[in-house]
Amino acid sequence: VPKKYQHKILFWGVLGAIVLRAIFIFAGIALIERFELMIYIFGSFLVFTGIKMGVQKETHIEPENNIILRIFKKFFPVTTQYDEGHFFTKKGAKRYATPMFIVLLVVESSDLVFAVDSIPAIIAVTRNPFIVFTSNIFAILGLRALYFALASFVDRFYYLKHALSVILVYVGVKMLVSHFYKIPTGLSLLIIILLLTLAVICSMLKETKEKRKGV
Repeated sequence: VPKKYQHKILFWGVLGAIVLRAIFIFAGIALIERFELMIYIFGSFLVFTGIKMGVQKETHIEPENNIILRIFKKFFPVTTQYDEGHFFTKKGAKRYATPMFIVLLVVESSDLVFAVDSIPAIIAVTRNPFIVFTSNIFAILGLRALYFALASFVDRFYYLKHALSVILVYVGVKMLVSHFYKIPTGLSLLIIILLLTLAVICSMLKETKEKRKGV
């Protein structure tokens, strides 16, 4: 997406994410309050996701294979022209979706995938709907503000994926043992901060080592 249109994608992407996250959060909390078994399902899913993330090799992402995108293209024509950043354009009597809308569709569907992980993770810390919702919103808004900075150096954090996989497994285990032992929230936050800090430091050391070898 051309840089001059990226802010618009981010704005509508964040707005859509807020609505979708609200639905997921209140549905998830309602399920846990009605069916205690859901805490074990969420916990098991996080452990599975964490292990899968840790052992999975780097894969080439192909947005055009997104299932929601493929379904949309079957029912609505798509043009390859941006048309000054509009989501839809008209050619004759026919209306077409522009690449801007396609990107937005991919962004929103991708956020749903992340929501499946992040919402059970925060529910493991608290079931207060207000805290769960606002923490998700602050995270999304913070990421929007840092997007252009993160995009330039996120690939330099080689070990971030490994740290996130360990965090997901830890949070999943925390949910699974919640009925037998309550792990203090402060301890959990400390462990998460330490893991992320360690991943960043190790990544920086690796980059420095590779630069020295290059020299």
